Amino acid sequence: MIQYDIIIRPLITEKTSIQKEDHNQLSFEVDRRANRVEIRRAIEKIFDVRVANVRTMQVKGKVKQRGRIEGRRRNWKKAIVNLMPGERIDFFEGV
Repeated sequence: MIQYDIIIRPLITEKTSIQKEDHNQLSFEVDRRANRVEIRRAIEKIFDVRVANVRTMQVKGKVKQRGRIEGRRRNWKKAIVNLMPGERIDFFEGV
């Protein structure tokens, strides 16, 4: 797989912002077939940083309902990446 196919998007929420400031952790939505080693290499190559460790989890899609019609959101994989001390990734530079 190509690095840009592994990392789908960064997850930017209030919780991930606190993790980034306090623990130097970043969260990403990643390809469901990617393993920790592939995720680490992709992050290091795309953002030019050093990664301390990677934790992954499978997120189950929620069941949603519109009236009588019931649907389901897709399942996806989440990766929480710890960066080495002194490393940083800024998604919104100068905003």
